[in-house]
Amino acid sequence: MKKYIVYIGMLAVGLLLGWLLFSDSSNKEMEHSHTQVAESNQMWTCSMHPQIMQPEPGDCPICGMDLIPAESSVEGLMADQFKLTENAMALANIQTSIVGNNKTENGVFKLSGKVVENEEANAVQVSYFSGRIERLNVSFTGEEVRKGQLLATIYSPELYAAQQELITAASLKESQPALYKAVRNKLKLWKLSESQINQIETSGKVKENFPVYATISGTVSEKLVEQGDYVKQGQSLLKIANLNTVWANFDVFENQIDLFKKGQAISITTNAYPNKEFKAKVDFIDPVLDTRTRTVKLRAVLNNKDAVFKPGMFVEGKIKGMTSNGEKVLTIPSSAILWTGERSIVYLKTNPNEPVFEMREISLGNMVGDNYELLEGLNNGDEIVTNGTFTVDAAAQLQGKKSMMNKEGGKVMTGHEGHFGTEEADAGNHEKHSNMNERLKVSRDFQNKLKVVFNDYIKLKDALVKDDSKNVVGESKRLIDNLSKVDMKQITDIKAHNHWMSLEKEINASAISISKTSRIKEQRNHFKHLSSHLTNAIQLFGVNEKVFVEFCPMADNNNGAYWLSKEAKVVNPYFGKAMLTCGEVKQVIE
Repeated sequence: MKKYIVYIGMLAVGLLLGWLLFSDSSNKEMEHSHTQVAESNQMWTCSMHPQIMQPEPGDCPICGMDLIPAESSVEGLMADQFKLTENAMALANIQTSIVGNNKTENGVFKLSGKVVENEEANAVQVSYFSGRIERLNVSFTGEEVRKGQLLATIYSPELYAAQQELITAASLKESQPALYKAVRNKLKLWKLSESQINQIETSGKVKENFPVYATISGTVSEKLVEQGDYVKQGQSLLKIANLNTVWANFDVFENQIDLFKKGQAISITTNAYPNKEFKAKVDFIDPVLDTRTRTVKLRAVLNNKDAVFKPGMFVEGKIKGMTSNGEKVLTIPSSAILWTGERSIVYLKTNPNEPVFEMREISLGNMVGDNYELLEGLNNGDEIVTNGTFTVDAAAQLQGKKSMMNKEGGKVMTGHEGHFGTEEADAGNHEKHSNMNERLKVSRDFQNKLKVVFNDYIKLKDALVKDDSKNVVGESKRLIDNLSKVDMKQITDIKAHNHWMSLEKEINASAISISKTSRIKEQRNHFKHLSSHLTNAIQLFGVNEKVFVEFCPMADNNNGAYWLSKEAKVVNPYFGKAMLTCGEVKQVIE
């Protein structure tokens, strides 16, 4: 018995010693393993320029100081994820949409669509006589006009001669009443009112310039002429859209047509008012199938007297009490997609409650209206960026994440690394860099009109350099006006067309934001976004001129910001006289 007790005691002591020895070794191994992982994920930054983030120690590419270990992220983000501030989201007007099937769920059929102008309420303002536009009272696209408002004054040699005929015929109206009546009718055909004709007759004086009045109230959707242009009789001057009602257009697939009929109740929601539901009825189903996309258009008319809906908005329609027997088709808006070479990418919002994003490569099928069929890369219910995609891409580049121009991610140097790097990086990766920034095919006329916008941008930049906020507003309005003349119809390549559609919207939004404030600090904040989008446009389409991309690491609260210039000399628009020469050339766009 004593023998067994001794054996048991020895076994217990052995187990205790083994636990003490091996647990310590195991802990050390685990500690060593965790240390290795931590060290492998360690990033290095500059104390003076926190936007610098590199995977190994070295010198800061801006000031040459030794890099220090960066603090680990406490936000729990994955390696390819990045976060935007709420302020940045608002300034760039970043909007997201849920990826969803055109399918039935619990008897509710969902459709994706877009708000467009009501074509029945649109009008084209024409000139009823030939002549030269002496004054055009409409300054820009988007201006509101009222019926009867003076739009322009025109000098017309024909009308000048016809007035002289009236004065002569008036003196002969007793002896030649037919001639007198014919001359008056001729002036009526040119839309002169009875009171205008009587005034000419009684005064005996010829008017040199004649007014053109608006025949409809609405919003100017397109300016077709400029002050000083010579116009012919019947020539269009302006396109005016009455936005009191708008259309919501939806695409219905061929195998789903039998589910819909005119008069069905449809509930419509939009990202702009996520908690509101608007009631409408199916007003029209296109009798002709689009053979390219195998879809038909379904339309609902929306009351818009409160200007809730803006043409171009994405909407979702829901029709209750239906059963789908059709194939599920997943589509996403074309505005969500960025193309580079053969790659198609979108930005996925990974956290529904936080502005956290990551790049996702996708495969696309046929184009369906303003959407594309999604073959792979996303799931039903995923939330993706549908407005402000280029801004999110720029943020990804700034933070060294995977992006349109930087497939692998990681900081190369500073700023938009996918677009811009140091001379050494460009020399080492010239071929790869060139392929990533392959220029898209557009007409020379399109490039020339984009160049006019670029020239307006340069004037706006020069006004910021001089701290002249008043002139900044004026130049931004000129830029908006000339941007509206860049004709999207001249782009035949579908990728180029969709790129410009997204960029034009972003450039216009940034310029409008600049025009609406007289505070120089706010103007510079919006100018940062304007520069980013215009840089993308010039890289993709070109302006037949050498353009210098310049960077200041201290702008935007030491986050760094870019701008464009026609010369290599640095003149900083973000600080004006305070720091006129702060910055350097980061890239030359040939």
